[in-house]
Amino acid sequence: MNPDQHPNQGLTHFDAHGQAHMVDVGGKSTTHRMAVAEGRIVMQPATLEIIQKGSAKKGDVLGVARIAGIMAAKQTSNLIPLCHPLALTRVAVEFALLPQESAVRCTATVETNGQTGVEMEALTAVQISLLTIYDMCKAVDKGMVMEHIFVIAKKGGANDFTL
Repeated sequence: MNPDQHPNQGLTHFDAHGQAHMVDVGGKSTTHRMAVAEGRIVMQPATLEIIQKGSAKKGDVLGVARIAGIMAAKQTSNLIPLCHPLALTRVAVEFALLPQESAVRCTATVETNGQTGVEMEALTAVQISLLTIYDMCKAVDKGMVMEHIFVIAKKGGANDFTL
């Protein structure tokens, strides 16, 4: 590394002295921003069957997980210290049952009209949705694993992409 180069160079949440700070987005244009994230939770086949049949003791697992994910997206700035509070215009949480993998895939789409992206909100929605599934099913399956949580698309900023 170049001795004149600070080790945090390129990391937007650190200033020139290495101190954490909230990124100034005041000079950015207000545009329509969208992010899609996904992840999955792998479980025993019997657990997936309980979810599919809607026979969990705590109720509608995917319905509760959907609401939890939406609520989480709206609270992201309270959970992640340097995230900007955003006025979200849309949060959609969808689930797909994957019987061949004995898993549930969660996909969250988040949108806003603003000066910063909504990737963290989409990731938070996915993770909390999956954690809710875990919580509602842990009595019958303590070995569930959440995995492959990542942003699959981002639009409206300088670095748009789709995987």
